[in-house]
Amino acid sequence: MTTIICAEQTIQEWGNGLAVRLTAPVAKAAHLALGQPIRVEVVEGGVLLRPVGEPKLSLAQKLKAFDPAVHGGEAMASGLVGAEVF
Repeated sequence: MTTIICAEQTIQEWGNGLAVRLTAPVAKAAHLALGQPIRVEVVEGGVLLRPVGEPKLSLAQKLKAFDPAVHGGEAMASGLVGAEVF
């Protein structure tokens, strides 16, 4: 495994368990977000955190994957509504 970013933290008490705070740069580099489920694995030499499920794509990744031929234009089935009506 290649190290992308490294930070030294202190294990602290959280309720009856232990916790480590991930700094914003570490979370961003690992593509982790608040409320995201992760898998915690005890491996030889330490602990490994992995996101569970499909990774969330960035806006740039979504735009790169967009194909206008497949996702053509938009059409509104109804007329003007609400504030659109002058």
